[in-house]
Amino acid sequence: MWILSVVVVLVAANLLNNWLAPGAYVLTCGIAAAVLLLIARRDGLTPADLGLDAVALRRGLRWAAILVGAVLVVFLLVLAVPAGRETFRDARAGGLSVQQLLWRVLVRVPLGTVLLEETAFRGVLWAMIRRRRGTRWATAVSSLLFGLWHLLPSRGLNRSNTAVQSALGSGSASVAPTVAAAIAATVAAGVVLCEVRRRTGSLLAPAALHWAVNGFGYAFAWTVSRWCRQG
Repeated sequence: MWILSVVVVLVAANLLNNWLAPGAYVLTCGIAAAVLLLIARRDGLTPADLGLDAVALRRGLRWAAILVGAVLVVFLLVLAVPAGRETFRDARAGGLSVQQLLWRVLVRVPLGTVLLEETAFRGVLWAMIRRRRGTRWATAVSSLLFGLWHLLPSRGLNRSNTAVQSALGSGSASVAPTVAAAIAATVAAGVVLCEVRRRTGSLLAPAALHWAVNGFGYAFAWTVSRWCRQG
């Protein structure tokens, strides 16, 4: 019952964020994350189960610095290769003002995307399923749901990202393959984030990695779009 309750909350949040009330994204994510933590408490999960106790947070802080630094180095290496820059050419970031970019990187991503998704998929769901079925089931199910969570947001990816357009096209016929590829990629990303959660014992570590990928992704995409305009 409690796992089903979590899924219902996530479905509602997903519809609000992508269809009914996208302007309330951060608020919706914050409320949904709080509700999920309440459900976890009713299910008997402790802060340690969720990777949020004091020991886990201290360990997570140490890992966070390493993971954020590693993502930055990888992105810089990709940016140094001409072909790699195409992966950063994304209309969703290219059209942002400086203020909008800072809002995305410093508010929307950490307090919206990362807060809800890590609380839900590497925190509450992972802990609930792990207690009932073990770590492998927890990682598999939470990662699959994480991939499905991205079904609605990925519908326009073939029109906004240059690399995706080159690989799959930008017409209506490429929408389904693009969505399928996005879901598969986020399932794989979910597995990686779950493994970081398992190895570190802290929810803060995958949250830091998640923020670094999304936040730096916006920043690098915005930068590349400016270079292209100047060129």
